[in-house]
Amino acid sequence: MIACAQDKDTFTPMALDSGFGAMDLTPPKTAPEEIIRQFAAKESEFQQALNHYTYRRVAKVQTVDDDNKVDGEYYEVDDVIFDPSGSRVEKVVFAPGNTLTRVQMSPSDLQDIQKGYPFVLTAEDIGQYDVKYVGRQKVDDVDCYAFDVSPKVIEKKKRYLLGRIWVDVEDLQIVVTNGRMVPDDTRKNNEDLHPPFMTWRQQIDGHYWFPVYTRGEGILHFSGGNGYMAQDVHIRDIIKYSDYKRFGSTSKILYEGQELPPGEKQPATPPK
Repeated sequence: MIACAQDKDTFTPMALDSGFGAMDLTPPKTAPEEIIRQFAAKESEFQQALNHYTYRRVAKVQTVDDDNKVDGEYYEVDDVIFDPSGSRVEKVVFAPGNTLTRVQMSPSDLQDIQKGYPFVLTAEDIGQYDVKYVGRQKVDDVDCYAFDVSPKVIEKKKRYLLGRIWVDVEDLQIVVTNGRMVPDDTRKNNEDLHPPFMTWRQQIDGHYWFPVYTRGEGILHFSGGNGYMAQDVHIRDIIKYSDYKRFGSTSKILYEGQELPPGEKQPATPPK
């Protein structure tokens, strides 16, 4: 987010519901390094499968005033599909006028919506991160390993997760991601800041865990300068992913308002 000129306001951030159980700090029977290797391999498999799915993404970015009312919004509905040549494309379905006045959407904001929030940690990418085993924790009824992840080196024009992931003990796939996408640009007159977020996945095809909901919320502190006044801006991001359908398949997989097939697991219920 890049700040626009505005008088200073101060807001209180809203807490995100988690639904997590107590953390079990007992060392796992399997070495954490082996668990990391296995779940990274599973994430690679999931990423390859996801590349063959179409889905709908609804992205909403809001600024919130001191009365907790929305005073500006970016809203866009995109279908991630395949064109006649088989190439993956994003088709804008609905995009009303952008009413954000206190901040502007930056290229990194769009990059986070497209790739950062639905975070996937593959075997190809895991070498870029320090991954530390934290413990074992329930996410609703799903037994998970918790890991803290942080980038080893930040390369220019790349985005990284700094936060925590929860990995299904049985399926060895990420079910919840919580943290921030980094880096932020904190240079005065060039500030580009981003709120913390949480993404939930659901096992909606009987095998893979797909992102279904992201919520980001926080106060971004802009120091001002170059004609811009210092200000604190309350930001709320909500992204929904639905209508997953394997390319070439005649069956349709939904998550909103649809009953999932028997035996499928769901992580923490996203806040309403």
